[in-house]
Amino acid sequence: MDTRSLVIAVLFGIAVTILTGLIYLTPPMLLGASHYGYPFPWLTRLIIAPEYFPWRVRIPELIGDIIVWSIIGGVILLVLKRTRK
Repeated sequence: MDTRSLVIAVLFGIAVTILTGLIYLTPPMLLGASHYGYPFPWLTRLIIAPEYFPWRVRIPELIGDIIVWSIIGGVILLVLKRTRK
């Protein structure tokens, strides 16, 4: 994979990760917070006692999501390149 494809895959991963911040992923028995992000919930909104700013970003899960979506984007680019030849 060349550098251009790698950059496109990482940008794809970042864009999709930000979009997955709109996906509500709170387990049904969990109270007090709403979780967003897919496959790892990386954005949390505190509902009970939200102090000053109720939104929390969990960096390890955010990085994990970017990595997962970048790999998926890289596979898509690789398949598209192979089918065009």
